[in-house]
Amino acid sequence: MSEPRIIKKYPNRRLYDTAVSSYITLENVKQLVLERADFQVIDARTNSDITRGILLQIISEQEEQGNPIFTTEVLAHIIRFYGDTLQGMMGNYLEKSLQAFVDQQHLFREQMRTFIGKNPLAMMTELVEHNLSLWKSVNERLQQYAPPPPGDSLPSPHQSPISAETSTPSTAKPEKLGKERKNKKERG
Repeated sequence: MSEPRIIKKYPNRRLYDTAVSSYITLENVKQLVLERADFQVIDARTNSDITRGILLQIISEQEEQGNPIFTTEVLAHIIRFYGDTLQGMMGNYLEKSLQAFVDQQHLFREQMRTFIGKNPLAMMTELVEHNLSLWKSVNERLQQYAPPPPGDSLPSPHQSPISAETSTPSTAKPEKLGKERKNKKERG
């Protein structure tokens, strides 16, 4: 991993970015955070790491603008943990909880991007094709169990392929009935 970008804070409260050799503002530091840049803020006089203090200053400014993330009650709870035996655990808990939240947010955004990223026309076409195949499947199943309409000469899947004339003697013509009886007598 490469060395972090060094930002020096001078006694006049100015921040100097050594990577670009120019003075920057807290807004620029905030942008570095948003870009996930690896940086460290060093006090120019003492050479101590003051990154956390700068980040807290950015959070403080953000909390004063618009809708704050930290309610008064949340801040009071955090203050109560300082000096408590669970102080070390609280920081770890908050860090892991925020990481879990970030991971879930990332997953949700990826799912939305996958869903929304599709061409709307392609999505509609897929939906129509899916609905059409469902309709055909249901229609085919219904036709298997439905009796044929009156006057239809095709037998249903449950009927034998014997013609309607020979299946019912009452509707058959008398000459054919006589021939059928004669044929039966000769066979049997």
